[in-house]
Amino acid sequence: MKLIIAIIQPHRLEDVKEELYRSNVNLLTVSEVLGHGRQKGVTEVYRGAKETGNLLRKVRLEIAVNDDYLEAAVKAIVKGAKTGETGDGKIFVLDLKECVRIRTEERGNIAIG
Repeated sequence: MKLIIAIIQPHRLEDVKEELYRSNVNLLTVSEVLGHGRQKGVTEVYRGAKETGNLLRKVRLEIAVNDDYLEAAVKAIVKGAKTGETGDGKIFVLDLKECVRIRTEERGNIAIG
């Protein structure tokens, strides 16, 4: 089991979701976050408005997947998020030690779904 954490540009969220759904990855958590990478201080367009500053609006995706879906999920995120410009984001893949479905108390791969 793996936990994928992806930080992407907000305007690419719908494209990433579409690519994930095409790859049969349907379970995700989305959070709005602030941060910056190499593009710090660079103007970014968010919902049609230009913003400049230390912390830029980003979207954080958290996706728990079984190992069989890892590569498809990573490729889907890249395909949906990539513009070729600085600030496209990052993907982090971590080992997921345990998963528990609260409703049924199932554990491990079966709990992810």
